[in-house]
Amino acid sequence: MNVIEDTGFFLESLRSIILKGESISLSGNTKRNVAACFEFLEAFSSEKIIYGINTGFGPMAQYRIDDGALTQLQYNIIRSHATGAGKPLPDVYVRAAMTARLGTLLRARSGVHLELVELLVEFINRGIYPLVPEHGSVGASGDLVQLAHIALALTGEGEVHYRGERREACDVLGENGLRPFRIRIREGLSVTNGTSVMTGIGLVNVMHARRLLEWATLASVWINEIAASYDDLMSDELNRTKRHDGQLEIAAWMRRVANGSARLQKREIKLYDSAHAREKVFTEKIQAYYSLRCVPQVLGPVLTAVRQAETVLVDEVNSVCDNPVVDPVSRNVYHGGNFHGDCVAFEMDKLKIAVTKLTMLMERQLNYLCHDRINDILPPFLNLGVRGLNYGLQAAQFTATSTTAENQTLSNPMSIHSIPCNNDNQDIVSMGTNAALMTATVVENALQVTAIHFMALAQAVDCLHIADGLSTATHGAYDDIRRLFPAEAEDTPKHRAIAAVKDYLMHHETILS
Repeated sequence: MNVIEDTGFFLESLRSIILKGESISLSGNTKRNVAACFEFLEAFSSEKIIYGINTGFGPMAQYRIDDGALTQLQYNIIRSHATGAGKPLPDVYVRAAMTARLGTLLRARSGVHLELVELLVEFINRGIYPLVPEHGSVGASGDLVQLAHIALALTGEGEVHYRGERREACDVLGENGLRPFRIRIREGLSVTNGTSVMTGIGLVNVMHARRLLEWATLASVWINEIAASYDDLMSDELNRTKRHDGQLEIAAWMRRVANGSARLQKREIKLYDSAHAREKVFTEKIQAYYSLRCVPQVLGPVLTAVRQAETVLVDEVNSVCDNPVVDPVSRNVYHGGNFHGDCVAFEMDKLKIAVTKLTMLMERQLNYLCHDRINDILPPFLNLGVRGLNYGLQAAQFTATSTTAENQTLSNPMSIHSIPCNNDNQDIVSMGTNAALMTATVVENALQVTAIHFMALAQAVDCLHIADGLSTATHGAYDDIRRLFPAEAEDTPKHRAIAAVKDYLMHHETILS
C-alpha cells in the first residue's frame, strides 16, 4: 500500500502503483488540503466570472452561463469531448493516466470535491479502467478528449475494462458498491483539462526504457565476451577523461556485469609485453568494432535522456496541470496555460531518439554476430546445422533490421507538428500524447530487436562452447534465454521465442535494477 502524503509521488511509488498494481491510500493531511481548496472555491466563486464555472469553454468563454445550467455545463464538457477514436489504450496506460490525474488533483489547486479524488483512488485500486481511445489529443488544453473518456466513466457513463472484460461503467460501479461522482462546481473541467494521459503513457515509456537500457548494457558486455575483447573500453580511467555522468555510469554498469568473466582480455598482459611487441601481423583485432568498443559513449547519452525524462515526468505528476488554478493561500483564482504539454512532448521526442539509438546499437551488434566475415569466429547467421540446408538466425535478423528502420522513421519529432484548431484558440499545441504513443511504439520495437539479439548471443555462446567462461551476470542471462529458446540446429519458427524473450526482458529484473 502506497500512502500518498502532500509531498506527492516519487518515481519508485509510481513504478509500484503503475507496473506492479499496488494500491493507494491518501493521508489525512492530503484529504484536508483537497477539502479546504474546494471550500475556498465554493465561497470565492459567488458573484464572480470564472472561466469554466460560469462561462463556456475555449472560444465559447465569451458566453455567460445561466446559474441554473452550471451543473449541466460540467457534464456537457465531459460528454461533448468524449470523441476519441482508434484502439482503446492498454490498461497500464489508463492506470498510469489516472494516477497522474490523481497527482494533479492532490496538489489541492483544482477546487474539486474530495469525493472525486476518493473515487479515482477506488478506480485505481480496484482495477477499473475506463475505455480510452488512443486518438484525440492535441496536447493543449492537455488531453481533453482522452481525459473526457476517463471522466465519463467516473460519472457512471461510458465503458470500462474490468477483469479482462469490456463493460458498462454503471454496472461495474454498482457491483463494487461505488457511486458515480456528482458535480459540485467545476469537477467536469478539472478532470478533463490537463496533461495526465501523455504523462501517464510517458511514465510507462520511461520505466520500460530504463529496464531496456540495463539489458542493452548487459548484452554489450556479453558480446564483448564472445569477441574476447580487451576490457579497457569499460575502464574507469578511460571513461573518466570524458566529463559526462551518463558515460561514466554505463562504464561502471559494464564493469559490474563483467565481474568474474574469464573471456575479457587484459591489454597490459596480452599486448604490452615484449614478446607480442615484435609481431608484424596480429591475428586478433587490436581494437573492436565501434558497436562493441564505444558502448559507454553510445549508451551514456541514452541514460542521460532517460534520467531527464524521469525527472520531468515525476515533476509533471506532482504539478497543477489544469486551468484555472485555484489558490486558497493567496485567495485567488489564476487563469493561464498549465495544461500545455510541451514539457512532456519534448521529453518523449528526446526519449524516442535515445531508444532508437539503443536499438541501432543492438542491431549492429546482432549484425556482428551474424556476419562471419566480420567476426571471423562464428558460422554464418550462428547456424548450428548444415550450411545451405539450415539457416540459423538469418531471417530473425531481417525482423530486427526492419524494426530498427521503423524506429528511425518514428523518431522524427512530434512536438514541432503544431496545427492550430479550436477556432485558433488553441493556436500552438504540444502534440504530447501523440509523441508519447509514438515513443511507446519505439520502446516496443526496441524490445523486439533486443530480444532477437539475446537469442543470437545465446546461440553464439553455444557455437563457441564458452558458457563456462562467462561472467555470473551474463551466464545467468544465457541460462534464462536458453530455457525460452533452446539451442537448435534444425530450422524452426521463432516468432513465439521472440515474443517470450521480449516478455522476459520487459518484466525480469537485471543485476543493475
